[in-house]
Amino acid sequence: MIPPFVQPDWLGDHPEAVLVDVRWYADGSSGRAAYEKAHLPGAVFVDLDRVLAAPPSAAQGRHPLPDPEVFATGLADAGIGDDDVVIAYDDDSGAIAARLVWLLRVTGHQAALLDGGITGWLGRRETGATTRPPATFTTPAWPAERIAEIDDVAASGVVLDARPGERFRGEVEPLDARPGHIPGARSLPARDNTDGHGRLLPVPELRSRLAAAGVGREGDWVSCCGSGVTACHTLLLAEQLGLAPGRLYPGSWSQWAATDRPAGTG
Repeated sequence: MIPPFVQPDWLGDHPEAVLVDVRWYADGSSGRAAYEKAHLPGAVFVDLDRVLAAPPSAAQGRHPLPDPEVFATGLADAGIGDDDVVIAYDDDSGAIAARLVWLLRVTGHQAALLDGGITGWLGRRETGATTRPPATFTTPAWPAERIAEIDDVAASGVVLDARPGERFRGEVEPLDARPGHIPGARSLPARDNTDGHGRLLPVPELRSRLAAAGVGREGDWVSCCGSGVTACHTLLLAEQLGLAPGRLYPGSWSQWAATDRPAGTG
């Protein structure tokens, strides 16, 4: 299995890799429009809302895990097959593209995030859309041991929240039913694990950040965020550092906040 993060020069040695653009914006701006304006050479576009998540609901949150058949069909239509090596990127420190990479890796596929994404890309870019011949992608099964449900989270010892600090503290809440965080959760903003170009911070600094948050080489822990997307970045980072594998809470704060469960602030 390739590592969860690869550097741009890795692509030069692996021309067989399929580049996938997974840009998405919380303000409703079009990720596809951004892709067609400029993207990495040969990259195809995969839509977060249509392929990487099920329809939103109060019961399940804003980005529930996608139906496995929808996921498989979406990737196949984009020209991504079972045996392809996928390198995904965005313009948000990998916080969005991490959902695709995590879903692929936990189902046994070769996938990684391009460190720095398009923000740190120094090579040429293309416009318009790239198409690949339709492929065959087998419908996966989401591994239950890598997923936490809402009651699991309430009982978990270590819960890391990947949202920006101001949302965790409850100072602002632009997207979900109420502000705050899951009681007992610890704040570890995913984007703070990268520098101004969206590249990962030095390994010793990253190890220190996760250790301070309670993640080491052993032990159970859960990763959450607003809707189970950015949380995947924390899971991939822990894997990159050789730490204990965590579980994704797909509903995250968007599901929790829609219930009458208590909320923490500050």
